[in-house]
Amino acid sequence: MAKAASTTTESGKVRRVIVVGGGLAGLTTVIKLCEAGVPVDLFSLVPVKRSHSVCAQGGINASVNTKGEGDSPKVHLEETVYGGDFLANQPPVKGMADAAPGIVFMLDRMGVPFNRTSEGLLDFRRFGGTLFHRTAFAGATTGQQLLYALDEQVRRYETVDVEDDKGIIVRGEKMVRKFEFWDFLSIIQDDEGRARGIVAQDLKSMQIESFPGDAVCLATGGPGIVFGRSTNSVINTGTAAGSVYRQGACYANGEAIQVHPTAIPGADKLRLISESARGEGGRVWVPKDPKEKRRGKDVPEKDREYFLEDKYPGYGNLVPRDIASRELFLKCFHENKGVFNSKSGKNELEVYLDLTHIPEPTLRRKLAGILEIYEKFVGEDPYHNPMRVFPAVHYSMGGLWVDFEKSADGGLVKGSPRNQSTNIEGLYAAGECDYQYHGANRLGANSLLSCIYAGLVTGPAMATYRANLAKSSWDLSSSLFDKAEKREQQNYDAILKMDGGENPYVIHKELGDTMLRDVTIERHNGTLEKVLEKIGEYEDRYQKIGVTDTSPRANQGAQFVRHLKNMLVIARVIATGAKNRDESRGAHFKPEFKTRDDANWLRTTMALYKEDGSRSEVNFVRALDYNLCGKPLHVTDEVDISLVTPRARKYEQAGAASAAATNTKADGADGKASGKEAGASA
Repeated sequence: MAKAASTTTESGKVRRVIVVGGGLAGLTTVIKLCEAGVPVDLFSLVPVKRSHSVCAQGGINASVNTKGEGDSPKVHLEETVYGGDFLANQPPVKGMADAAPGIVFMLDRMGVPFNRTSEGLLDFRRFGGTLFHRTAFAGATTGQQLLYALDEQVRRYETVDVEDDKGIIVRGEKMVRKFEFWDFLSIIQDDEGRARGIVAQDLKSMQIESFPGDAVCLATGGPGIVFGRSTNSVINTGTAAGSVYRQGACYANGEAIQVHPTAIPGADKLRLISESARGEGGRVWVPKDPKEKRRGKDVPEKDREYFLEDKYPGYGNLVPRDIASRELFLKCFHENKGVFNSKSGKNELEVYLDLTHIPEPTLRRKLAGILEIYEKFVGEDPYHNPMRVFPAVHYSMGGLWVDFEKSADGGLVKGSPRNQSTNIEGLYAAGECDYQYHGANRLGANSLLSCIYAGLVTGPAMATYRANLAKSSWDLSSSLFDKAEKREQQNYDAILKMDGGENPYVIHKELGDTMLRDVTIERHNGTLEKVLEKIGEYEDRYQKIGVTDTSPRANQGAQFVRHLKNMLVIARVIATGAKNRDESRGAHFKPEFKTRDDANWLRTTMALYKEDGSRSEVNFVRALDYNLCGKPLHVTDEVDISLVTPRARKYEQAGAASAAATNTKADGADGKASGKEAGASA
């Protein structure tokens, strides 16, 4: 538990902490900090209600077991680490699975309009990698509903006055100060390397300012735009994580990139068709005849190949995303059986996702949000025509390395300052920008859960850290903050003066095309070598950029140049990690190394930044030493597998993911789960 910490300094200044990112992870962190009496400055690149969490569609996982299937948090833990191919540390996953039912009930009390059964109970749907109805949902716009509910809670704290230690209101100070349309540039570090605040830029006036903070949390999402076109918003460049990585933060499992099996191909971006479509009974198929010219709805059942159902009868269309994506890739690339285009005479990179056998009223009640997207951007009625989809980059399991403190029951010690702490003292990370909860592959609907759970953990951890801080950032010399602000102003001024012949948007397009083509579903070492050479060339060309905009206000061109630098750095981490990991594990698949290699690779990829002239380099380490609250800590790349014993990952039979739940060591003296909990009833 955190000891009592003064709300103000001796001079009367309010001691604040900083949260960067207004999505689910950031908002939950803010709420927990405010509940602990810690004032917060909240920074967001966009309006909070436009944070990328708003795009999540399918639902949030929690083993409530209202359908009497024998589901439980123990099975949720089992299936999560199994689905992630055992690359996730298991104590944080256990904490998440145990907390999940309470999180969903909390959101329900906040007013999230979850779908309900005819009896009035929360409804749950199935998602990939499980045999249980575990996913609570609000139609097909769950992320939006959760984000809006949490935003309302934070808005309440924007109206609450800060009180000092004697209960006296500090005039003009609110518990939450919100800074929207501000771009995070860097953390401010003292002589010991401790995070003491941030430097950020107002994207309207382009003014650069420093902000003290007794602790900093990044909740800034993933790096999907490194791949050019993805299901991510264009704001998801990974720039914040890239910036602190360049300042010394460790980046972990960067090569673990999830490709979602079902998205709408598009020239500008790839729009997700949620796994909930398959969770509600959607079927994936291709015509048996590769030259089939009939429209999808006119192809009779006997002429269709339901290849996921044929190959994985236990899970069918709800195998985990990495497996489904590889099977779609196999059909379209290697077997050339994608949907035939009569005009071009070629097989397209598309398969059918068919919902037409489900009554339209059911689809409108449960999936209208995503079907409207398809109808708008494709121009076809998905209620009566099979949708055409193909895999797309969707999520990063890797991210900033964060620590945890294990409790006696195998979960997390509540309030420990180690939880969600990076290797830079005072810097925390939560949400998709951390690496903690998914291993080598994320199960669908665990993302919203992991974001909220990480926030529930990070808030108390930061409060404890702040309480044990010997000297507040607000008591430090202003020269520390002035120096950091001046450095970032000089960096920005240098961007404005770039007058070379290279276009940053062209470099980004080439980077995105290279990463999308060569560092996604299938990876080959020879190709990855060439990718790394290309990234080096892009970094060289970056030095010759001519900035496209020099205006003093709302300058998106100069901002993009800054983001591009961090995208190039993160791209190298991803590609180098993929080249080094000579095995296939989860979403990381190498045809030359088709099996998982636990002897050599059951470990976290831990990357530290180094620079070689104009080019970035990656220094991989097996251990980290860092200080926290006056104590030296030593951590290694060993994965904590203390709760679930690693085993071969197969989904051909029903119950494959949970049939070995008897190996789960988190329940009782012998750690065995019942046959019913293990999925035997399914």
